[in-house]
Amino acid sequence: MVGLNKFRDNKKNQALIYTKLAIRSYFCNDFKIHPTMTFKQMFTSSVGKKLVMAFTGIFLVLFLVVHAGLNACIWAMDGGVMFNKAANFMGSFVVPRILEIGLFLGIFLHIIQGYMLTLENRSKRKIGYEVNYSKGSKWYSRSMAILGTILLMFFIIHWKHFWIPSRITGVAEMDLGNGFVVHNLYAVMQDTFQNQWVVLFYVISCIALAYHLAHGFQSAFKTIGVHNKRYHAMISTLGYGFAIIIPLAFAMMPISFYLHWVN
Repeated sequence: MVGLNKFRDNKKNQALIYTKLAIRSYFCNDFKIHPTMTFKQMFTSSVGKKLVMAFTGIFLVLFLVVHAGLNACIWAMDGGVMFNKAANFMGSFVVPRILEIGLFLGIFLHIIQGYMLTLENRSKRKIGYEVNYSKGSKWYSRSMAILGTILLMFFIIHWKHFWIPSRITGVAEMDLGNGFVVHNLYAVMQDTFQNQWVVLFYVISCIALAYHLAHGFQSAFKTIGVHNKRYHAMISTLGYGFAIIIPLAFAMMPISFYLHWVN
């Protein structure tokens, strides 16, 4: 009886060992994380930078969904009432403002880590390869730094057009009745998008966003370990669909104001 109990205990111990090894293998091999990686290495090592890029990228993808949904209110054809109400909610309540801080941090980390990875990769290839391995990859996957730079320029101009006036310098207000007064960001959009060069730059930025997402969406999930055959086709399809629909929606907004499709 004692021998049987020892045998069962050994089996349980082996099962626990195998389970721990399986979990460790998943996180260390699929996520490419070294088991002794420190918090500092998450931001300084190549593997850590890629993880930060992946998680901040996924966070920014979620933000794009929310931002596109909010901006889609311009097509309510109500003179901007619904859009201004939505913008007022995002700018007045505590939770969206806290998330806004997280958004700025996410963008900052994503940009910094992206540039650091690009410089690191280029420094490792100063001599170059005898064989050109770039033939097997898409041009936009090799141009993420350029696409990201265009998007950085867009963020700066976009913040100048909308975020700084609404948060710092002030904008005209809309009275919705019963003493409910909100910033009239709809009117700011109308004025901003009457300039053809601004509209053109926004559209070009949306095209850059589309190609950035076409590679970045799939790459982020692959970095965090979701890259087996079961999920690859689904994530690829979802990624390409997202890379088309969201940038197209954003591009149609300045175009709609410029061509007076909304009033």
